[in-house]
Amino acid sequence: MSKAIPLAALTHVALNVAWVVGAVAIAYAVGMALSWVLQRFKGRSAIIDDIDVLTRRPLRAILMVIAATTAVHHTSASSALWRGYLDHVLMIALTATNTWLIASLIFVAERRAIARFAGGDMDIAEADRHRRKIRTQITLLRRLVVALVVVLGMAAVLMTFPSFSNVGKTLFASAGVLSVVAGLAAQTSLGAMFAGIQIAFSDAIRVGDVVVLESEWGRIEEITLTYVVVHLWDERRLVLPTTYFTKTPYQNWTRNATALLGTVELDVDFAVSLDAMRAELDRLLRSNKLWDNRVGVLQVTDAVNGYVRVRMLVSAPNAGALFDLRCDVREGIVRWLQDAQPGALPRRRIEPAPTLGADDVVPQTAAVPRADSALFSGSPGAEQRSHVFEGPDDDDRVDGRDFAGARSRGD
Repeated sequence: MSKAIPLAALTHVALNVAWVVGAVAIAYAVGMALSWVLQRFKGRSAIIDDIDVLTRRPLRAILMVIAATTAVHHTSASSALWRGYLDHVLMIALTATNTWLIASLIFVAERRAIARFAGGDMDIAEADRHRRKIRTQITLLRRLVVALVVVLGMAAVLMTFPSFSNVGKTLFASAGVLSVVAGLAAQTSLGAMFAGIQIAFSDAIRVGDVVVLESEWGRIEEITLTYVVVHLWDERRLVLPTTYFTKTPYQNWTRNATALLGTVELDVDFAVSLDAMRAELDRLLRSNKLWDNRVGVLQVTDAVNGYVRVRMLVSAPNAGALFDLRCDVREGIVRWLQDAQPGALPRRRIEPAPTLGADDVVPQTAAVPRADSALFSGSPGAEQRSHVFEGPDDDDRVDGRDFAGARSRGD
């Protein structure tokens, strides 16, 4: 028969649990009071605001673990059988909460660094590019440091187990072989990680840059150590490995500036009035708030197959405004052609060949100089041009030697 637990022992255990619960509750209350004190200074210092928001929960967790540890040490004997297991659990909890707090402080440092270095005395566009550059680099650096802190925290937890400590010593003894094996196994992952660091600090792309890749147009939404997320124009997300941006060409429309040029091309009839068309383009641009007043040009780039190809070059402050501006200009010019110059709309002409009657007399024209029919033959001028591109003939050779070669040798 099992022995009954004495009432005094149960009372002692219940009293110990009550002390621990009370200590944890007091620690939680202290954490809330500390947050209340920090909120009293809200708005006076940005770093205090960030500390209050980002470290509130991990700080309370640390206080509760410390309070529980202190209560256990003061209310129970160190010789108790369960004391070693509980101390081990509390040590693991304290290590985890400390890791959490350090990671939260790294987030605070990230916010303050972005606010400190992103901006300055510069214009709006330059400040935006500088802010995105700093944000990309600091965010990637924060992720790397947080990952390192988490790995060290996990290692500290595992080292509290004697079995893992012995395994660590064995692994350290064979570190040379394991490093080679691990390097070969993680070659792709390490390559992606170093590619992410290279992207961030080479300033090739930044969070917020507008890019064209894989025949898609979008904006860089997130850059990590292993992949990059591109927010496409139609709300899709394109996820690419970081190694893509170190091996594949792509377009960055906001690398140095956000202003862009765009074209609108139309095929019109030869009867179009180009001066009137230029005036209409100027009117459309001046009445459109998307135009940045930099470039507005109309040129004829081709005139074949019965059409005149007109290209209108316009400018806008960014890619989105440029797309809408091109659509507005295209629609406005088409509407103007329909209303003001319907004869300039593209059309194909089919005309019958003229026929001669029996009484028709073919007029005789006086002989006038005509253009050559060939460039290097068919006329004296063409033959003369052809002779320039021929090599030396037999008359240019002296004593069986090439006169040009002899002259080059000084003979």
